[in-house]
Amino acid sequence: MHCLTLRKTCIAALCAGAMILGLLAPATAQETPAPAPAPAPAAAPETPAPAPAGPTLEERVGDLEHYFGVGSRSGSSKLAGAVGPGHTAWILTSSALVLFMTLPGLALFYGGLVRSKNVLSVMAQCLGCAAWVTVLWWACGYSLAFGGSFDSPFLGGTEHLFLAGLLNAPSGNFMVWVPDSVFCCFQLMFAIITPGLIVGAIAERMKYSAIMLFITAWMFLVYFPLAHMVWGPDGFMNGPFATDMTAIKAIDFAGGAVVHMSSGWSALVLCIILGPRTGYGKAPMVPHSMVLCMIGTGMLWVGWYGFNAGSAGGADGIAANAFLTTTLAAAFASFTWAALEWIMKGKPSILGFCSGVVGGLVAITPAAGFVTATGAVILGVLGGALPFFACTKLKPLLGYDDALDTFGVHGVGGTIGALALGFLASKEVNPGIAGLVDGGGLPTAQILSILLTVTLSVVATAIIAFAIKATIGLRPSIEDETTGLDITDHGEAGYEMESHS
Repeated sequence: MHCLTLRKTCIAALCAGAMILGLLAPATAQETPAPAPAPAPAAAPETPAPAPAGPTLEERVGDLEHYFGVGSRSGSSKLAGAVGPGHTAWILTSSALVLFMTLPGLALFYGGLVRSKNVLSVMAQCLGCAAWVTVLWWACGYSLAFGGSFDSPFLGGTEHLFLAGLLNAPSGNFMVWVPDSVFCCFQLMFAIITPGLIVGAIAERMKYSAIMLFITAWMFLVYFPLAHMVWGPDGFMNGPFATDMTAIKAIDFAGGAVVHMSSGWSALVLCIILGPRTGYGKAPMVPHSMVLCMIGTGMLWVGWYGFNAGSAGGADGIAANAFLTTTLAAAFASFTWAALEWIMKGKPSILGFCSGVVGGLVAITPAAGFVTATGAVILGVLGGALPFFACTKLKPLLGYDDALDTFGVHGVGGTIGALALGFLASKEVNPGIAGLVDGGGLPTAQILSILLTVTLSVVATAIIAFAIKATIGLRPSIEDETTGLDITDHGEAGYEMESHS
């Protein structure tokens, strides 16, 4: 009864309120009546502006088809600048995976391969790359690599200094459905790991201050220009997106030239100028922890999926192909290296398996989104066999101290991958390179791109290294090197041995 009474009361109150509002509105209007306006002179009726035409059903369906295929859209697309959530999520994930390759993957891989007194030094070098290269990337690196205001095939521009004008939407210059800000982060991770690879060749014998100064100069003279030439919108060697400025129509899916050849060949020059470690060839210099090396290798393999499959620019069929070919190449190369060890030395080592994995990953990097599964197997075998002989035969023959085989694996593996790609590339896998494959000039373009990359890396590295040697010096004292760089450069030890009474 009380509920019924309450409902009747509420209904009555609402009706009364409506009546009051209805009465007040006209009353208020009648209190101060406005004077009647004077009649305006008749004017010619204006023609209303036509409303902008919306996208047709055909255009909208076409855009959705492009989204699922990630392919390039026409300039008349009604979804130009739209963010694709799925593709963006994959590139964000890939960016994290590529950073995971450096920290902790490369840090553990290199850390396990050096002697215990230098384990923290290589980890500090990896951390230094991650931190300092990010600063450079923010200040000017991204703009120099991927800007366009210079209107040059060799270097970008200044429009994105301090990341000014960076869009949280696709500009259409890089990844179709992915914001430029995400592309910037993805490419930053490549810029971080590349100089990190170089430190493997000069491990245990270069001052930290000299290393950081070298990395700074090297990024400006080698990495930023090379990234623009290979991947920039008007790059000198950007075959898939060639413009009038593209003189060498080569292809590099995920960094065979930009990352591996540049770092590998620079590492060779730097380690020769630096000279061998004290006691090299006389005292044993074996890895102090193959456990750390094995863990680091696994992290590199996992992270490499972001490196290669992420370079597709979205979660599509080309990314799937890159994922598959990356797996095959790594596995076949690891088996090949270990099998050669078994045949020639009588035992397959963990170091051999790990080195083979990295060799295969390096070889497939420029080709992951361009070759079939069979092509990946071929590159895997080559990526296991040729770096094996470079590390076990060529290095002792020539006598250079490439401490952790950066040149043998990355320099040789990256070069072989880029060269073989000229013959293994498939337009069925990636229709975007159909014109380059059908034209018949791809092998020549790959050779020219290799020669340019090696020349730039070698000459620039030599200039930087000799300049640093003449100023602050490259090496620590013999006493500091003997003590270990963990203590002398960083004041810490990787393994504190406590005495127990």
